[in-house]
Amino acid sequence: MQILQTHYHPDIVTLKNKSIFTRYATRSITMQGDQILLMYTQRYEDYSLPGGGLDAGEDKIEGMIRELQEETGARNINNIKPFGIYQEYRPWHKPDFDIQFMISYCYSCDINKKLGASNLESYETNNGMKAEWKNIFDAINHNNNTMANSQKKGMSIERETFLLNLIANTYL
Repeated sequence: MQILQTHYHPDIVTLKNKSIFTRYATRSITMQGDQILLMYTQRYEDYSLPGGGLDAGEDKIEGMIRELQEETGARNINNIKPFGIYQEYRPWHKPDFDIQFMISYCYSCDINKKLGASNLESYETNNGMKAEWKNIFDAINHNNNTMANSQKKGMSIERETFLLNLIANTYL
């Protein structure tokens, strides 16, 4: 799978003499026309691809399917294809490491448009996350507005907006 981008958070000025924690994650790209299945997070006022961290030793595609089902209630997940890898270096706000190196494996897939029940983790529910079919260009505009004007924006919005733009340019 090709590397789409390697992003360095503005607070990361050097990797020299830093302890780095590597986290592996997956992201799902599911489109129907110009509608894309996204997660809206009220806390950060952003749209993101469904996905999350892989469990230790978990197969990437099995992890992608698990995350997509848990977050969105997606059913009949099929036609899974690699899209690319997004790498990012971010501050790690825990005492055991200085930096997090996140590697997100992105896959496109097809699902039924009608979603089942999601099974969000408590922090996701507390952050106001919900699955939503959204016009991809509206989601990009929303995220751009959040980056420009909101104090709530999270660390993932740059990744998500980059990926949404690339997806729109690739598929539409």
